[in-house]
Amino acid sequence: MLALDIGDKRVGVAVSDPRGRVATPVRVLDASALRDSHAVASLVEEYEAECVVIGLPLSLDGEEGPQAQRVRKIGARLAQGLRVEVQYADERMSSVQAKRALREGGLAERAQRGRVDMLAAAIFLQGYLDAHRGVEESDSGEPSS
Repeated sequence: MLALDIGDKRVGVAVSDPRGRVATPVRVLDASALRDSHAVASLVEEYEAECVVIGLPLSLDGEEGPQAQRVRKIGARLAQGLRVEVQYADERMSSVQAKRALREGGLAERAQRGRVDMLAAAIFLQGYLDAHRGVEESDSGEPSS
């Protein structure tokens, strides 16, 4: 899977391993790369992704505000040019968690730019993978962890 954390200036990109167990941050794109689906289609091909998961910035109470609607609009436009399914995942607090992790790792605020975006993408993708792995395992009759 390929995850996109869409911001106003940057887009964090993360991918999962082929088994869908571990999310890894991979790069940051300029937000202008999302004007059409070519950049994302290239990433889908490069990482052999079967699905694109887009982070949905919900409010703390779980509601979709203007920013979430903007992201859905971008996602719908991207989906038209992709040959894989586009899903959405709750990305609440992923940027806060990413900033905290980078700060705890000793990275200065200035050096965090960009890295926060791709780490946030990996954080919400990991949550998405964990949630769906539990569902898939229970559907197959195998115990979920």
